Amino acid sequence: MTDLTDMSEREYFNQFARRTGMFIGRPSLKGVTAFLIGYDQAARRHGGPGLDGWREWLMARHQVGTNLVWEAQIQQIALGEAGVRPDLTPEEETQVTDVLFDLLDKFLADQERARQNPQT
Repeated sequence: MTDLTDMSEREYFNQFARRTGMFIGRPSLKGVTAFLIGYDQAARRHGGPGLDGWREWLMARHQVGTNLVWEAQIQQIALGEAGVRPDLTPEEETQVTDVLFDLLDKFLADQERARQNPQT
């Protein structure tokens, strides 16, 4: 396995998505969200971009509430307006988590392309 410090952000989060339980114990949407928020804060604290622009990226590509935090935006994308609530079923949690990881990968791919081609 590649050393985690040698991975790109996209590779790192793909590892996280494939082995969520290894990173946070029992997988849950709240656990995934807490991990991502912690990662973002630590990255920013140490000079990295973290997930800067993530919420705005979601708003630019999806019809989501601009007054919502990104976790609620993901729920809205995955489940519609009625999906933004704290009491998701296990099936809904799995669906939202899958959508989250898919969108996060697309966001990170866009970030990589922007860094490689700053003029576009």
